[in-house]
Amino acid sequence: MSFFAVLTEDGSYALTSAGYTVLTVIMLAMLVGACYFTKADQKIKMGTRHLMFASIALALAYVTSFIKLFEMPMGGAVTFFSVFFITLVGYWYGLGPGLLAATAYGILQLIIDPYIISLPQMFFDYIFAFGALGLSGLFTNSKYGMIKGYLVAIFGRFVFSFLSGVIFFGMYAPEGMNPAVYSAVYNGSYIAAEGVITIILLMIPAVSNALKKVKNMATA
Repeated sequence: MSFFAVLTEDGSYALTSAGYTVLTVIMLAMLVGACYFTKADQKIKMGTRHLMFASIALALAYVTSFIKLFEMPMGGAVTFFSVFFITLVGYWYGLGPGLLAATAYGILQLIIDPYIISLPQMFFDYIFAFGALGLSGLFTNSKYGMIKGYLVAIFGRFVFSFLSGVIFFGMYAPEGMNPAVYSAVYNGSYIAAEGVITIILLMIPAVSNALKKVKNMATA
């Protein structure tokens, strides 16, 4: 792992130039690859328009991830709907593109703000947790698909963040507290808080109608 990352004094790993380069190439390849996945109910390849809309959604997710309404002391935050923008790709284009785009976003977060103590932890916190947001694609053609997809997506993210907390960071639980309880409370608090705010927004008729129009443009 020394070629792609080096051990620092605090016991975590810092990416090398080679590590950043490889991750950037993988991220771009996954984003482009998302635009050549076929939907389950169609045999039409996604094209330039779809790549543009997917890129815009991830760019909005990236920008709004810096607008933090509340930040947890050891990572995790309630952001200005950044998670919602990630789930849009799955909602528009289905499960395959959604998973690829969400995983690409996880790699972007790994490039921008990495905290790595081991390879398994890196996968749980960045690849699996963010990649799970692509599960919104399960409900792309369902009634209230955006809300259903968003809820399933953030639950998937919670599962991997919870497991990471128990397996890799359980030692930070307060004395006498079960690591599983600590991880559930810690990760559930910020994920649920942003989820509640987002669902309230999505239930506003004007927002719901606007999202339907955007989906029509994104999938045209």
